[in-house]
Amino acid sequence: MPFISTPTAIPEVLILEPKVFGDARGFFFESFNELDFQKATGLNIHFVQDNHSKSARGVLRGLHYQIQHPQGKLVRVVQGEVFDVAVDLRKSSPTFGKWVGVLLSEKNHRQLWVPPGFAHGFVVLSESAEFLYKTTDYWFAEHERSLIWNDPEVAVEWPIDFEPQLATKDQNGVFLKNADIYD
Repeated sequence: MPFISTPTAIPEVLILEPKVFGDARGFFFESFNELDFQKATGLNIHFVQDNHSKSARGVLRGLHYQIQHPQGKLVRVVQGEVFDVAVDLRKSSPTFGKWVGVLLSEKNHRQLWVPPGFAHGFVVLSESAEFLYKTTDYWFAEHERSLIWNDPEVAVEWPIDFEPQLATKDQNGVFLKNADIYD
C-alpha cells in the first residue's frame, strides 16, 4: 500500500504516511491517489480545490472553519515544518472542543486528514514553510469563521515560546463558548 493511515486521539482525524522511495538521487512518493486513499481510510472523498501557502517562522494561521459548506482538508508540508492542529466543533461529538496536533514537515512527509466539522490551523516552526492542502468544498468568505488560537477552554498546547504572527481575522477569532458550531 502506498501509505498507511493512523487514527489520532480523535479517531476521525487521520495521519497518513506515504511509502517513500529514496536513493542517492533523492526521493519519490505518491502524495495522493484516490483509490489508495479510500483503501487506507475507508473514506470516499471528492476533493474540489487545492491550496498552497507559504509562511515565515512564527506565523500562525487559524483556527479556521466554514460554518456552511464545511471543508474536509488533506494537509501536508512540502518545505519546512509546522505544528498542525484540528479542533472538533461538532456539538454532538464525544470529542467536542478537543484538539489534536501533529508535526508535519518536508522530512516526515506526513499528511493529516481533517474532516468537515473541525477548525484547523498551524504554526510555522522552521524559518519558513510551504503548506499544501486539498479541500472537499470550495472556500466561501461569508461562511468562514475563526476560533481564537489561544482559547483557554480548548487549551491547544502550541509548541512555541513566542507570540505568533496573526492575520487580523485570526486576532479577532472568537472563543469556543461564543463560536458558531456544528450540530
